[in-house]
Amino acid sequence: MALHLHNSLTRRSEPFTPLDPGRVTMYLCGPTVYSYVHIGNARPAVVFDLLARLLRREYGRGHVIYARNITDVDDKINAAAQAAGVPIATITDRYATAYREDIARLGVAAPDVEPCATAHIAPILAMCQRLIDSGHAYAAAGHVLFDVARFADYGRLSGRSVEDMLAGARVEVAPYKRNPADFVLWKPSTPELPGWASPWGRGRPGWHIECSAMAEAHLGETIDIHAGGIDLQFPHHENEIAQSTCAHGGRTFARCWLHNGMLTLDGRKMSKSLGNVLVLHELLEKHPPEVLRFVLLKAHYRQPLDWSDAAVQQARATLDGWYGLLRDLGDVNIPTDRDQLIQEAWFVDGGSSVYAALEQDLNTPDALVEIAKAAFQANRVRQGPLTTRREQKLRLMGAADALGLLQQDPEAWFKQTAPGNALDTTRIEALIVQRDAARAARDFARADAVRGELAALGIAIEDGPHGTRWKVATP
Repeated sequence: MALHLHNSLTRRSEPFTPLDPGRVTMYLCGPTVYSYVHIGNARPAVVFDLLARLLRREYGRGHVIYARNITDVDDKINAAAQAAGVPIATITDRYATAYREDIARLGVAAPDVEPCATAHIAPILAMCQRLIDSGHAYAAAGHVLFDVARFADYGRLSGRSVEDMLAGARVEVAPYKRNPADFVLWKPSTPELPGWASPWGRGRPGWHIECSAMAEAHLGETIDIHAGGIDLQFPHHENEIAQSTCAHGGRTFARCWLHNGMLTLDGRKMSKSLGNVLVLHELLEKHPPEVLRFVLLKAHYRQPLDWSDAAVQQARATLDGWYGLLRDLGDVNIPTDRDQLIQEAWFVDGGSSVYAALEQDLNTPDALVEIAKAAFQANRVRQGPLTTRREQKLRLMGAADALGLLQQDPEAWFKQTAPGNALDTTRIEALIVQRDAARAARDFARADAVRGELAALGIAIEDGPHGTRWKVATP
């Protein structure tokens, strides 16, 4: 089956055909690094990394260029730096590094290109000048502004008129603007703010022009896919289309636009004013990263995703069950090399189930159903012939690997604990030996007492055909 994606620009699902199959290009708007990111920022990173994997599988690793930017100059960054009394680079370096580390723990690979705005001042200035020269922008009071009236398609992406967009947006009304909708490409900097020399005076770039210039510099004037959160559709992506199209002589900026839905918390919008923002860095201290990844993939990427303790607990229980199957099938040898694993699993499964779901606009809910089916079949043959058990284990691991799940050794999965907490495995194993001895002597009171000691250490035990097994108890 061919890959189909829902294009926000045309509002329909379309077969994806790159402009050049030998150079497939995708751009994702990355974070503004002034603090630790929240869990909502992790959703596009996880989802569109999954798309990049799918594209590399379809077109080859060396034929996909995936760019995810870092916004490292912004008013929020300036405020954080001033409050701390440090240069903006101190703030941005710290939180960009934290972002990379945190999403890597979620199984997100590094992009092929990670441009930063401050490293692209020259391309930004050049694009501003081209827009002025073509009559699509103007300089006023140290600013450079895009003249919205000069772009007839303004509002096509969001599907709203300029009047409607202005009514629902916070637009700066300034005497130097020709039209209230005109947006800033370059703005002046006071002495205490970061700034760069320009033909219009010392200043810094506007947010929208940064992404246009970085995409052009690394991917070209026309790119195949531009992705980001639905909250960026207006004004950010609408403005990117306007300035890029005009700077490129009317050529299409992005052929396909993808937008992920927003996260809510227990049915309520996440916002700092409500005090219900969940910081990814903190969640990773409390839960296994793969559990968080599972929750982020549970809903279709275009739909809202409600985050709750119940959703996290359900994800943990599901993964515990799948890892338990792999542990029970531990005597079945399969490839440790991921590419070979997928190749063999593809042969066993006919190559259709999970990838067929993903090729339909990244339908991760259907893909998870296919993994659950594979787990059900693996459970049925746990005591079956070796060849059958191997086949079903391959099918389960291959299906899960397509979503970046079941990436750990089962024993390591069950014995992981919160970062910074050390397990005294010697004591745990000694207590289990004592309990086994007590059970063999039919001293069930002593066996129950040892179980209690283990429980006090946060350890749960399971008795079964494989003997006594232990794991870190789920909170």
